[in-house]
Amino acid sequence: MNLSNLHPAEGSKHSDSFRRGRGHASGNGKTAGKGHKGQKARSGAPRPGFEGGQMPLYRRLPKRGFTNINSKEIVGINVSVLERFENDSVVSVETLLETGVIKNPQDGVKILGNGELTKKLVVKANAFSEGAKAKIEAVGGTCEVI
Repeated sequence: MNLSNLHPAEGSKHSDSFRRGRGHASGNGKTAGKGHKGQKARSGAPRPGFEGGQMPLYRRLPKRGFTNINSKEIVGINVSVLERFENDSVVSVETLLETGVIKNPQDGVKILGNGELTKKLVVKANAFSEGAKAKIEAVGGTCEVI
């Protein structure tokens, strides 16, 4: 196999320029593929999910739960990840992005207490867990809430 042999799978591509109802010679004239008469042949045929006036499935099924539109996406970082920074350095959301620790800060960054820390750091984040705060301050570092 090489690049010159590659082609799309059978049936995955079709011409968007196919014009329906443009006379017999076009191969799809007269009824334009809609057959003869009937509800589906008319303009304004029923919407998807219409069941002929019967109560549709999406209204028959019970609605449960809710979607919380006020929830926030917080990125959690463990204390052990901060070990990669040099002693006495300032760790902020920007430095975490630059070093590739996080890809997207979303609604905020929270430092969590899993792992060990041996370096004195100034950590600036949106939130800290109690364990993380204790570990950072035990080594002589400081925690600043943004």
